[in-house]
Amino acid sequence: MTASVEILHEGGDWPPSFDVLATRAASAALIGVGLDPAEFEVSVLACDDARIAQLNEDFRQKGQPTNVLSWPSEERAAEIDGDMPDVPELPMDAELGDIAISYDTCAREAAQAGKPFDAHVTHLIVHGTLHLLGFDHIRDADAALMEGLEIEILGKLDIPNPYS
Repeated sequence: MTASVEILHEGGDWPPSFDVLATRAASAALIGVGLDPAEFEVSVLACDDARIAQLNEDFRQKGQPTNVLSWPSEERAAEIDGDMPDVPELPMDAELGDIAISYDTCAREAAQAGKPFDAHVTHLIVHGTLHLLGFDHIRDADAALMEGLEIEILGKLDIPNPYS
C-alpha cells in the first residue's frame, strides 16, 4: 500500500535508494493522517541547491537554497489555527501536488545535525507531503499539530524525533 510517487532527478548526488525512500515517506505521511496512500499521487523533484534556489526565487522571492519546497494542487489549510486541514476529495483531488528537495542542503543539514542522511530526507519528504495536505507551521497551533504528526509518523518509521 504505497502512494504513486513520480520522481524527476534534476541534479544532486542522490543515492539509488532515494526513489524508494521518497515513496515510503510520502506513503507514511498519508497513512499518518488516515488516508489510503494507494489513492494519491505526489510528484517529487530531486535536485541540487542551484535548482531549488531558482525555484525559491521564482515562487517565494527568496533567492537562496532551501531544503524542501511544496506546491499543493489545492488549498486545503484549516481556517482556524490548530484545526485539521480539509481532507482531499477523491477522485478529483488524487493528485496532491509537487515537492522539490535539494540534495546539497539535505546533506549539509544532516551532517551539521549529526543525523543520518536517509532519516533527514525522510523527515523532509514527510514534511513536504503534509504541506500538500494543507498542514503548515506559520501559526503556533498549526505548527504544533504538524510537528506532532511528523514526530508520530517518523516514530512509526523508527526515526527519532527531529525536533529534539
